[in-house]
Amino acid sequence: MADAFFRNRTIDTRYRIEGEGPVVTFIHGIGSNLDAWDSVLEHFGPGYRILRYDLRGFGQSTRIKGRYEIGAFVEDLMNLLHHLEIERCHLVGFSLGGLIAQAAALMYPDTFDRLVLASTLGAIDEDDQAFLDDRYAQLLKGDPGWEKAIANYFSPEFLAANPGHIEKLKADRAKNDPEIFAMAYRIIAESDFAPYLHQIRSKTLVFTGEHDRASPRMAHAMAAEIPDAEAKVLEGLRHNLLVEDPRLMAATIRDFLDG
Repeated sequence: MADAFFRNRTIDTRYRIEGEGPVVTFIHGIGSNLDAWDSVLEHFGPGYRILRYDLRGFGQSTRIKGRYEIGAFVEDLMNLLHHLEIERCHLVGFSLGGLIAQAAALMYPDTFDRLVLASTLGAIDEDDQAFLDDRYAQLLKGDPGWEKAIANYFSPEFLAANPGHIEKLKADRAKNDPEIFAMAYRIIAESDFAPYLHQIRSKTLVFTGEHDRASPRMAHAMAAEIPDAEAKVLEGLRHNLLVEDPRLMAATIRDFLDG
């Protein structure tokens, strides 16, 4: 299906919906867009109606300057679901998308059946917070911090086998507005839903890469707080599971939704 746009007040949201079956909504991470899920969905198989969209500020959705709040991201999602007459769906969020998914599941518990949180944050400790604050300060100064980002996104083995990927990633990220990127990262640096996770009613899978910075610890801590949740750690991988091993990521999500 061709991409479509939904206008709500001042926001145009690009989205794509295709397939038949129960609806699964996919939310991408910071600095990305709905196309980030292409490789994962190539391995996902039929049986579900797949909805994905560009977050405000990214991809082809409206780029609004100023402060970004997670509540606005959630309302964009809910407005899109209402527009498409989707009353209930599964929800998959990666990284920043996982934070948005947590907030949505807490704010609208009757809307989401199963919840998948991939390479996201929660139960942040002092070391994690210091890392996030440092990264945010870098971004505010206009420094993209490629060295730290690349080291966390991908394993040395992946980078050695895919030497052109760093330049492609840099080129893709260069399409973003640096100010918007920084404002969206503030949400990552300042959001921790750990005190509220016990209120999530959806059956939940929390998973991450083995070598993602702190995320394995976070994944287990988050799953321990959510009443009906399990945690998985994917061996040998880092943060960007969508790129490092899309086949395994697809299988991990699919097995959980089918179970």
